[in-house]
Amino acid sequence: MKLSELLSRVKVVQVAGRAELKDISGITLDSRKALNGSIFFAIKGQKLDGHKFISEVINQGAAAVVMQNPDAVPDQIFAHAGCVKIVVSDSRKSLAEFSNIFYGEPSKKIKLIGITGTKGKTTTAFFVKNIFEHAGYKTGLIGTIANYIGENEVKTTLTTPQSDEINSLLSQMISEGCTHCVMEVSSHALDLGRADYLNFEAGIFTNITSDHMDFHKTFEHYLNSKKILFDMIPGTGKIIYNADDPNAQTLLKDSVAKKYSYGAESSAGFRIDKLEYDLDGTKFDLLYEGHNYHLSTNLVGHFNAFNAASAFALSVVSGVDPKTASVGVSSTKQVPGRFEIISKKNKKVIVDYSHTSDSLKQALTAVRHIVKDERPIYTVFGCGGDRDRTKRPVMGNIASSMSDRVYITSDNPRTEDPYIIIDEILKGILTNNYRVIENREEAIRSAILESEDNAVILIAGKGHENYQEINGVRNHFSDKELSNKYLAEWAN
Repeated sequence: MKLSELLSRVKVVQVAGRAELKDISGITLDSRKALNGSIFFAIKGQKLDGHKFISEVINQGAAAVVMQNPDAVPDQIFAHAGCVKIVVSDSRKSLAEFSNIFYGEPSKKIKLIGITGTKGKTTTAFFVKNIFEHAGYKTGLIGTIANYIGENEVKTTLTTPQSDEINSLLSQMISEGCTHCVMEVSSHALDLGRADYLNFEAGIFTNITSDHMDFHKTFEHYLNSKKILFDMIPGTGKIIYNADDPNAQTLLKDSVAKKYSYGAESSAGFRIDKLEYDLDGTKFDLLYEGHNYHLSTNLVGHFNAFNAASAFALSVVSGVDPKTASVGVSSTKQVPGRFEIISKKNKKVIVDYSHTSDSLKQALTAVRHIVKDERPIYTVFGCGGDRDRTKRPVMGNIASSMSDRVYITSDNPRTEDPYIIIDEILKGILTNNYRVIENREEAIRSAILESEDNAVILIAGKGHENYQEINGVRNHFSDKELSNKYLAEWAN
């Protein structure tokens, strides 16, 4: 694509240079990838300012630079290198706008389904993908664990990628025959404009509780960030929302899309009834317009009934046959690190991504419901560094009050002192049923080897993650791998 053609379709403040001479081969905000023919977007982030790398990318042969600080680099440097200088009011939002045009407005050529909420996004996305594939639609997925183009996995590091990557992925999905894409949409992504200019056909709201306060500062800002998704969906679109969540009406008050509710509330359009679950799975009835659909899944917990119900509801109102949707629910495989059960003999380990106070409470509530005071409950958990500190004592209180024994350890301390994080967790503990073992592997090992033969051990916080980040360095670390290792050691 000619740079001049691209510029004719986007909003800019100033252009300096011969744009009509430039053929554009790619778009990036990563200076290391800003090579010949590319446009580099200088974005000021929380830790790095892309404007500091402009001279470097000019020397690498970038065709153009998009920047919001016009004085970051002298004009003569651009002119000498023949690099086009493009000034915009907001580089981050311009990245979304440019990417949308460069990749041919791909979200208009695929049925894009956005899922947002504090918990349940990943599992719901897996349910939706599996249902649509059972209905015969090749479906892509953009999410926390990985991105998928049909069955082909593409590694990811963010729940919602940067806007250039989103549009690139959507374009690839279309090229490879995908008709649908289900996408987890985080509050960060919505607030930072990564989802701008996307054409969502439908959206799902799972739930919302306090999270990411290190970024949002207030719950109101968090709520309003989530609301952006539903304000984006047009009148021809659909919204599936959790009727049991009191914040749903605030989120949806300005939405013009058609709305369908699900939940256990009597007012829910898709009403969950007769919900039962144990260590083998979950089953429930879903009542809709006079029909009673009997649904079951191998995924465990009341929260998975809600995740499955939202996916079923979306599918049915989108035209999927209810029987097909039901098979799609029942055949959805275990989502890695989401209440994932590992067994040896009579001992159970549950690896779960619960890293907020509410998600930890929900996980332990599910465990207590299953064991019915017949098995001891052990919990291993820590809290992430450089993140919301207010949840630490709350999680300490929840874990200690709902478990027979707690091992407090490190999660991803990042750049924080892990013992300071642990001290803040301890402030919420009022009982004497805990032990501090900062080394996470040793904490997992101790919980498995020291617990009773029939114990249920919840290892919370990291779920599917296969690394631990300490002082900015990520080393391989998997709760699941270590659980299998030490369960085998215990069993022998």
